[in-house]
Amino acid sequence: MPLLSIWNSNRDAVLKMTVEQVVNNAGDGHLRDGNEASQEFCGYLRVCPSESLFDYARHCLENAFDKGGIVLQDIVNELGRRLNFDVENGPYQGRKTAVGFDGIWRSQTDPDILIEVKTTDYVAISLDKIAQYKVKLCAEQRIKPNASMLVIVGREDTGALEAQVRGSRYAWDMRLISVERLIKLVQIKEKSDDPATLTQIRQLLQPFEYTKIDRIIDVIFTTAADVEEQIVDHTPTEDGQKGRDSYKQERTDPDLLSAKRLEAVEAFARLKGKELVRYSRTLFWSSDKTLRVCCAVSKRYEGDYQPYWYAFHPNWDRFLAEGQESYFVLSCMDRDECYAVPYSLLDENKKNLNMTDRGDRSYWHVALTTLEDGSVAINLSRIGTKLPLKPFTVGWTATSK
Repeated sequence: MPLLSIWNSNRDAVLKMTVEQVVNNAGDGHLRDGNEASQEFCGYLRVCPSESLFDYARHCLENAFDKGGIVLQDIVNELGRRLNFDVENGPYQGRKTAVGFDGIWRSQTDPDILIEVKTTDYVAISLDKIAQYKVKLCAEQRIKPNASMLVIVGREDTGALEAQVRGSRYAWDMRLISVERLIKLVQIKEKSDDPATLTQIRQLLQPFEYTKIDRIIDVIFTTAADVEEQIVDHTPTEDGQKGRDSYKQERTDPDLLSAKRLEAVEAFARLKGKELVRYSRTLFWSSDKTLRVCCAVSKRYEGDYQPYWYAFHPNWDRFLAEGQESYFVLSCMDRDECYAVPYSLLDENKKNLNMTDRGDRSYWHVALTTLEDGSVAINLSRIGTKLPLKPFTVGWTATSK
């Protein structure tokens, strides 16, 4: 049975497979440029959980198996996609008529990155050969002349290769990173909701002068500030609808919040019959980026007037606005259902919500109030009406329609 058919019918069975077993179930089980096995395997990588990608990468490095190098190449390119690069996978094997690069990572704001993937640095790596790939790709106008080169290696002990790069004429055009550290960058990005974190992570992959370490400090500071923001509950008082917030330093178990969020997103994905991949802590999208979801979670506060409360941030707004079909999914810690509000409806009503604006930090207040029948509605505070959420209910047993 083809890999994607198994995935669609029994996800758990696929997630229990090793990456070798996954490849064996893709097409004829033999990865070749452009064949069905390659298309199925890469298609599966586009939708599988990031944690599975991490496990597959480590398996490739810890276990020698046939074609393990090209399997790792596809996985590393998918990690690039999880960092929101526009990725072009390279061929598995070089040919006289084609450039033998491993991948090209592009973004709208930074120079292109030419990727070279190596399971180990024990085998000599020809820096000249990688540089020739760049020259040929520039001549074909597939990358820009200011593109850099990034060698991604399996081993973390890369002292000899580092010295090789430092002593070469490519010292200002080429950088090294281990697969494990690339995984950590994806983990940081997916735990953050600050767009600046992604920007700075991607800049770390570009060559820059290390004597001044400001750029590295910026990544650490931005990530730490984002984590600190996550542990602060914005706890509104009843008169908070006039735009005044009170804050309590209450730590909500992040594992419980994450589990509830994933439960809601998976239920919504089943309803839509689509696979959703994590973009950040609260943002998810389909592999083609057309279906987008922002999922926020609220604990239950005291009283029925405003039992649930969410902040809706401008960067969430921008993410949803750029999708063809987008939803703001509201999940409640004590309810076995969530509410998938179409972004178009939310966008129409943003002007009817209170907003906090502190210059460098702003957000809309999305407060839920309880109706007489026990259901909930968004309190449109500025116009004194309520938007019932019952029509947008998604239960945990939701099935595709």
